[in-house]
Amino acid sequence: MLLTPMRYKDYVWPHNPATYSITYERQVALHKVPFGRYYMQDLGQSCRVMRGEGVFYGEGAYDEFKKLATVFYGGGAGLLIHPVWQISNAYFTSLRLEQEPLPDYVRYSFTFHESYDEYDASLAAAPSAGSAPAESGATAVTCTVASGDTLWGIAMTYDVALESLLEANPGIKNPNFIQVGDQVVIPC
Repeated sequence: MLLTPMRYKDYVWPHNPATYSITYERQVALHKVPFGRYYMQDLGQSCRVMRGEGVFYGEGAYDEFKKLATVFYGGGAGLLIHPVWQISNAYFTSLRLEQEPLPDYVRYSFTFHESYDEYDASLAAAPSAGSAPAESGATAVTCTVASGDTLWGIAMTYDVALESLLEANPGIKNPNFIQVGDQVVIPC
């Protein structure tokens, strides 16, 4: 089966990497409770990590690696189009030579992290789906914590520094542990 070539930004691989994998992770916080037990809080899915290894071979192999390295040095997120994975906006986070390069043979590995930049606009535009902001006076707003909310996410939603949010909520002792239904005061 002939697959279309892998692409990132304006770089097109001359032949697809030999191996690749994709990792999905979920962040979970553990909180110790009495009698040797733990409470687990699901903080949600983290970004997908895409890794692979490949070789450039033949005349100009090292020059091809240098072209790929130039794309890596460019920084910023870009469109990653892979013949098997779904298309995603990703950051090129690592590029590694796996052996001493030869003019006609270069073995390398790479890592991409999926970007969540496309979600920034929705976070800044309105509170998350389950959050219910309510006026509590002229100087502050309260937010009801919904499933999946984090204090950092609430700070981003309301464009408030996390430190300011903690100062306005002295009852929050652990910023990594808020529960559904908690009221968070948003300073203006």
